[in-house]
Amino acid sequence: MKRYLRVYEKLRTAIVSGGYAFGARLPSKRSVAEETGTSLITVEHAYRLLCDEGYAEARERSGYFVSYRATDAEPRARHAEPVLTRVTADHHRLPANVSFSVFARTLRGVVTRYGERLLIKSPNMGTVELRRAIVSYLARAKGLKVKASQVVVGSGAEYLYGLLAQMFRGETIAIEEPSYAKIREVYAAQGVRLKALKLGEHGILDAELSRLKGGLLHVTPYRSYPTGVTADASKRHAYVSWARVHGGLLIEDDFDSEFSPRRRGAETLFALDGGRRVIYLNTFSKTLAPSFRIGYMVLPQDLVERYAQTVGFYSCAVPVFDQLFLADFINSGDFERHLNRLRRQRRS
Repeated sequence: MKRYLRVYEKLRTAIVSGGYAFGARLPSKRSVAEETGTSLITVEHAYRLLCDEGYAEARERSGYFVSYRATDAEPRARHAEPVLTRVTADHHRLPANVSFSVFARTLRGVVTRYGERLLIKSPNMGTVELRRAIVSYLARAKGLKVKASQVVVGSGAEYLYGLLAQMFRGETIAIEEPSYAKIREVYAAQGVRLKALKLGEHGILDAELSRLKGGLLHVTPYRSYPTGVTADASKRHAYVSWARVHGGLLIEDDFDSEFSPRRRGAETLFALDGGRRVIYLNTFSKTLAPSFRIGYMVLPQDLVERYAQTVGFYSCAVPVFDQLFLADFINSGDFERHLNRLRRQRRS
């Protein structure tokens, strides 16, 4: 783990555990550098990440102050919060174009390396090469520690929504209101009981969350569509706390997080929870191209057997060629270089 991440996690743990109360001034960068044996630049990176994640805020000429409220992370009703009434997200974003020469080089390499194996049927959960590549990428980019046996590859997010609906047939799934229309449509088509919870400026309203006593909660913590709302640190902890208190499960739809301007990306619920009560979903359709219909989900270890027993018989609908291409594209570092180019373009 990089040094600035170690410093970040140490400070974040102190904040969440109450070592630094809401509004308290955090130690100076120089004192933290001396205490941790790191450079001022390393500490500055850690503080910047704390601010990005909503744990702290920088005040000019005053230092850094805690902006995380421990009480906000408790699943209980509070006084009225502002409800969103205006759509702010731009859903006409152009597809993310990858250099065609890089694409072509990877395609040729896959044909040469795998030959006739490209004609063999994929394992139901996806090829082991792609699942291992996803595991490595998630460890580097998001700090998730998972096994390939927890990863399921599917032909886009909507396909994975359908698998989850069948896995939890007969249970209620709560969704954000408003939310991406396909989420509601796929779940409804599978006969799932739905409960809509209103969004506020920082995530689902506390009063809405407090009336949900179990079941599943489908959330998009980073840039929920169509509102563009990103859950702050307190709200992300509230979601995880809700799952633990009520024995519920979170479905974390992380479809837009690769477009975060930060190299490491937004903090995930899966990482906060340690992967115990969170199902993590993501897709490559937005990062590569809309025609690239590959998504994946990461199951908590305790749900792997349930998946196998309920929907594990479904064949993987993603062609083996596409899977092995993507595995090579990730393993070569080309995928992350592509994401970094996109982030630089969006910052300019």
